[in-house]
Amino acid sequence: MTQSASQSEPSLGRAVRAWEDDVARQRVREAQSDSGIPLRVAYTPLDWPGDRYLDEVGLPGEPPFTRGIYPTMYRGRLWTFRLYSGYATAEEANQRNRYLLSQGQTGLSVAFDLPTQLGLDSDDPLAEGEVGRVGVAIDTLEDLEALFDSIPLDKVSTSFTINATAPILLAMYVLVAERQGVDRKVIRGTVQNDILKEYVARNTYIYPPEPSMRLVSDVIEFCAHEMPDFNPISVCGYHMRQAGCDAVQEIAYTLADALAYIDATLQRGVDIDEFAPRVSFNMSTMSNLFEEVAKHRAARRLWAKLVDERYSPRDPRSRMFRFFSGGDGTSLTAEEPLNNIVRVTLHQLGIVLGGAQSVHTVAYDEALGLPTEEAALVALRTQQIIAYESGVPDVVDPLAGSYYVEWLTDELESRARTLIEEIDRQGGMLRAITSGQIGEAIANRAYRVQQETEAGTRLSVGVNVARASDAPPKKPAFGADDALRLAAERQLERLRAAKRARDERALQERLGAVRLAAEGTENVMPSVIEAVRGGATVGEISNALAAVFGRQDVG
Repeated sequence: MTQSASQSEPSLGRAVRAWEDDVARQRVREAQSDSGIPLRVAYTPLDWPGDRYLDEVGLPGEPPFTRGIYPTMYRGRLWTFRLYSGYATAEEANQRNRYLLSQGQTGLSVAFDLPTQLGLDSDDPLAEGEVGRVGVAIDTLEDLEALFDSIPLDKVSTSFTINATAPILLAMYVLVAERQGVDRKVIRGTVQNDILKEYVARNTYIYPPEPSMRLVSDVIEFCAHEMPDFNPISVCGYHMRQAGCDAVQEIAYTLADALAYIDATLQRGVDIDEFAPRVSFNMSTMSNLFEEVAKHRAARRLWAKLVDERYSPRDPRSRMFRFFSGGDGTSLTAEEPLNNIVRVTLHQLGIVLGGAQSVHTVAYDEALGLPTEEAALVALRTQQIIAYESGVPDVVDPLAGSYYVEWLTDELESRARTLIEEIDRQGGMLRAITSGQIGEAIANRAYRVQQETEAGTRLSVGVNVARASDAPPKKPAFGADDALRLAAERQLERLRAAKRARDERALQERLGAVRLAAEGTENVMPSVIEAVRGGATVGEISNALAAVFGRQDVG
C-alpha cells in the first residue's frame, strides 16, 4: 500500500464522521428496505471497501458467480422472453401462445387450471366451476398435443408451472414430442416440480410430503438419464414470496428447499454432477429495485458457496444458480391498474440487473383477472424495450461496485445463511415445513405487511397514497364467466370422447403398473409414460398414485 493510500483511509473516516454528525442534526426520515433492513442515508467505501472483490464479487462467469453465471451475459445472448399463459381449453391457449410467439416471445410458460394442478379430471365433481379458469385444462395426452399444435418442441423451450402432477405432465410432454418426431434427449424446458413450497404457500399438493419428495426425485433422476437438456426442477421462491416472505426468507427457504431435493436425489445414487447443473430456480422480483437486484446476486453467490461446501462437485456448473423470474403479480393493484405498467417495468429492471436467464412479464391487468391480449402484448413489449432500447443489457452486472448494492448483497447473504443454519439445526427443511414453522413465519410476515398497508406506513400508490378522487373505471377483465362455461363444456365433451375410445382392459393394466412402481423403489416415470400412452388421464394416474401414497389433507 502506498503512503497516500494509507493516509486516505483515516481521512475518509474523518470526513464521513463529520458528514454523519451534520446529517444527525437534520430532520431525516428513517428508511429500511422492503425486508426491514435499516438503511443509512448514503454508503461509502467504509461500508464496502472492496478488498474482498475477487473472493466475494469476482468476474462474470467465475465462482462465486455474484456477477452472473456467464462471462458475457446478455452481450452474448439475451434472456429467454416468456409470458405466463394458459386458459380455457388447449385450443384457445394454443392460439394465445402462437400469437405471443409471433410477436417475439422466445419461450413458453404454461399455466394450468387448478383441477390439473390437483390431479382432478375436468369431469370430477370437485373440478366444477374451475375448469380452464386460472389456466389451461389438461386431462389427456390429446389435450397437451392440442396445446402445442404447430409449435415445434425442438425449437421452443417450455416452462411448466406444475408440481404435484409434474411426473404426469412431463410424461405427456415427452409423448407429444415423440408424436412430433422429436427425441426426448433434445427437448428443452423446465418443469417446476417443487412440492415443498406447496405445503407453505399454495396448497396444490396431493400426497403427503415424504412420497411427494420421492416423486420429485423420480423426475430429477429420469431427466438426468433421459432428458439431459431439460430442467427437472425449478425451485420456487416466487410462490413463497407471494405468500408473504421477505427477501431474506425467500433466499433462505428457496435454497433450503433446493438442498433438500439434492440430498434426496443423492440418496438415490445419482451423482451430484449428473443433475445439479440442471437444477434451476424461480424467484420473485418486487418493486424495491435495489433490494431485489441485491437479492438475486446474494442468492447466486450463496448457492455457489453452499453447493461447494456440502457436495464438492467436480463440474462448476453444479454451483450455478440459474434462475427465472416473472416480477410479482401480488404487488399489482386493482386500483388504478395502469399504474401497474410502471411497477412491472421496475420488476423487469430488477430481474435483468439481477442477471436472470429467463424472464416473464406480468400483465398490468392481472389484479383484475386473466390478462387481456392487449395487456399481454404490453407486457412482452416491456421486456423488448428493456432489451433493445434501455442499454441495460450492454454491460454485465452494471450495478457491481456500488457501495450500497455490494453492502446490501452482503447483508442479504449473511442473513439468509443464518436462517438456513437455523433450519439445519432443526432437522432440515422437510421437518421445518411439516412442523408448521415455515408456514407460520411466512404468515406472520404477510400479516405485518397487511397491517402496515392498512396503517399507511407501507405506501402503495393509488391505494393508500396519491389516490385519484375521480379514478377512471376499471378496465374489463378478460374471460367472462359465460365464455369459460362454454369452454368447460367443450373440455368435458372431449374428455368423454377420449374415454370412450380407449382399450379399458389395457388401460387398467398400465394403471396397475403405476401402482406397482409406486409400491416399490423403481422410478415411476416409465410406467407413467406408458399409462399416458395407453390413454390414462391426469386424474386416473393421480388416483393410482394416491392409492399407494395416500392423500394429504389441506391444512
